[in-house]
Amino acid sequence: MRTDLSIKEDVLDELQWQPNIDETQIGVIVKNGVVTLSGTVDSYVKKREAENAAKSVFGVKAVAEDIEVQYGDSFKKSDTEIALAAVNALKWNISVPSNKIEVKVENGWIYLTGEVMWAFEQNAAKKAVENLSGVKYVVNNITLKNSVDASNIEAKIKKAFERSADIDSKGITVKTEGHTVTLSGRVHSLKEKDDARRTAYYSPGVWAVDNELEVVY
Repeated sequence: MRTDLSIKEDVLDELQWQPNIDETQIGVIVKNGVVTLSGTVDSYVKKREAENAAKSVFGVKAVAEDIEVQYGDSFKKSDTEIALAAVNALKWNISVPSNKIEVKVENGWIYLTGEVMWAFEQNAAKKAVENLSGVKYVVNNITLKNSVDASNIEAKIKKAFERSADIDSKGITVKTEGHTVTLSGRVHSLKEKDDARRTAYYSPGVWAVDNELEVVY
């Protein structure tokens, strides 16, 4: 069992290791393996990378992320400018059915709504707009709807876990109810928990994933 102090030191080292992150701008608190990140950065990308850096550290059970994004005056964009840039970004992304997605921007927050057939389209829409200048956060409310038979989802997810080199399938139980998947059991790291959720979520026919996996070191 790792101590909170050793976890904190490794999180700080990992933040320092990342070339796009100024670790002096980010505060780190660790309690019972739960990492809380705070501070201010000048882009949404740095906010996301700081969270991913903390999740990659061995011993971290969860990450609470309270980092704020504040742009300098030269990089500030109006909501109208952000919305226009987001619409264009979606239009030029071949993985996104842009005619099925609506964009709303409030105070630098982008809200995506609409309905697509596949999870990769939903994820691609978020990635297309989150790196735009002026964006503080992206709320992805795009829903999934397709005609895949839900009865085979559970077996397909289990096989996907077995194929993965990063997921210990023996410790994971998969249950399905309609197009919703519930994952339970134990994994060995927060990254493995996220990988399991992502694998399940990208399976055809899955609309939602309840990730109840427990991280045990």
